[in-house]
Amino acid sequence: MAGSINKVILIGNLGRDPEIRRMDNNTAVANFPVATSETFTDRVTGERRETTDWHTIVCWRNLAEFVEKYVKKGMKVYVEGRLKTRSWQDKDNNTRYTTEVLADNIQIVNWNDVSGGERPQEKPAYPPNTPPVNPTPAPPQTYDFEEDDDLPF
Repeated sequence: MAGSINKVILIGNLGRDPEIRRMDNNTAVANFPVATSETFTDRVTGERRETTDWHTIVCWRNLAEFVEKYVKKGMKVYVEGRLKTRSWQDKDNNTRYTTEVLADNIQIVNWNDVSGGERPQEKPAYPPNTPPVNPTPAPPQTYDFEEDDDLPF
C-alpha cells in the first residue's frame, strides 16, 4: 500500500468545559476531553459492564472559536480528525508523550443541549431578497446545413 490513513471519528460527551487559549498572533486553540463508552457482558459473571475511554481533543482557529461559543461540559459531540503524538520535557527533564485528536470537524449531536436549542446562523447561499435562480432549460437548437460529401480529407 503506497499511502496511509490517519482518521479518527468519535461520538461522546465532554468531560469538562473546553479550555481556550490565544496564541501570540491571536489564533484560537481549544482543548477538551471527550468520553466514549462501550458496554459488554462479562463472560465470567454474566454482568453488564461499561468501560470508558477519554480522548483529548485539540482544535484550532475557527473551529476553536465555534467550540468556545457553543460547546460545554456534558454535551454530546461528533468529532472527526486525526491522531497526533507529541513529546515534551517534564520538570525532571524526562521525555513525556501524549496522543491527541487534532479535530477537523466538530458537530453538536443534540442541539437541545445548547441554550434555546438554536443552531448558529449560517450564511444563505444567495443574498437576502434575491430569489434563487431556477433557469428553464433552453429548447434544443436545430441547425440547417447542407451535407457535402466532397470533404477535402
